Amino acid sequence: MTLAELPTPAVLIERPRLDTNIRRMQAAAAAAGIALRPHAKTHKSLLVARRQIEAGAIGICCAKLGEAEVFAAAGIADIRLPYPLQPANAARVLALQRTTRVSFIVDDLAVARGWSDAMTAAGSRAEVLVKVDVGFHRCGIAPDPVTAVPLLSEVAALPGLHLVGILSHAGHAYHAHSDDELRTVAGAELAAMALLAREARHAGLAIDEVSAGATPPARHSLALGGGTITEFRPGNYVYFDRTMAGLGAATLDDCALTVLATVVSAPAVDRVVLDCGSKILAADGARGFAPAPGHGAVLRDLVAAPGQAPDPHLLVERLSEEHATVRVTPGARPLLPGDRVRVVPNHACVVSNLVDSAWLVDGPEIVGALPIEARGRVQ
Repeated sequence: MTLAELPTPAVLIERPRLDTNIRRMQAAAAAAGIALRPHAKTHKSLLVARRQIEAGAIGICCAKLGEAEVFAAAGIADIRLPYPLQPANAARVLALQRTTRVSFIVDDLAVARGWSDAMTAAGSRAEVLVKVDVGFHRCGIAPDPVTAVPLLSEVAALPGLHLVGILSHAGHAYHAHSDDELRTVAGAELAAMALLAREARHAGLAIDEVSAGATPPARHSLALGGGTITEFRPGNYVYFDRTMAGLGAATLDDCALTVLATVVSAPAVDRVVLDCGSKILAADGARGFAPAPGHGAVLRDLVAAPGQAPDPHLLVERLSEEHATVRVTPGARPLLPGDRVRVVPNHACVVSNLVDSAWLVDGPEIVGALPIEARGRVQ
């Protein structure tokens, strides 16, 4: 089967780009003396996770226990959940511990005590890291050592818990307006984590791990973070997307994931409709240093040739569930029903969670199916 024959819409993964992205990030982490623990929420695929570990990753991250259960059952031996799990999930964590090293975050003392009670009652111990808010203002404790060190001390003293370190996520890097701002975000995160780790160790705490991670500032975090952070947890780098290109973390040539779509209607000279609606392309907007309107970048050439630029005359301006409405501006070559294009999505991670499998491709060749085994595991 060829790309011209593949039923659409279909998610395509360029195997050479996938492998290059994995190798490049692993090499950057190794050069900095930092362990790499990729976040598997981007791909949710056993094959991709195994490629990352074979390249040198120490383990993976998962967003939810459901994802972790899929990867643990397949033999992934070290899984971290940088997510604030509730003690009601103790039975599932205990089950994971039978086959896998599993760790997760806490950022609330009452929740940590609940985990202490649950683990003590089961005669077990959970590895935890305390989440630190370095500016995204989602989860995490304030990085001020005056308040953070006492909380870390209390968590470390709880029976049934093993405090292994601290963890951050500079999610606000996704909203940076320049590379200088990205560098500033990375530097501020590293400074806050270094200070807190140092003060906690001075207080007698064994902070063995200082974990950070996000793809947009990765180039700066890894260049600056040697001697400060012990592990880095990027996720999106494995595929990249239009947002990562907009933030300077990649070029469109680095983007391994695209959506193959067919023109299903051409009702007007200024409008065509593709069969890749929000159920496959996702409705996320793009972010970056410059405005990036629309729901993806449209590529005319079905073969992902280096240097191929998006067609500037095609704007995916509206998504319905099954339709992508594309505005066609003057100067465009006509698109007719039955024609095919590829779309670089704004956010690749969401796309992975919308389909049961993707297709591995190498240029014009379809290499095989790529099952997405942890798709939909959001509990």
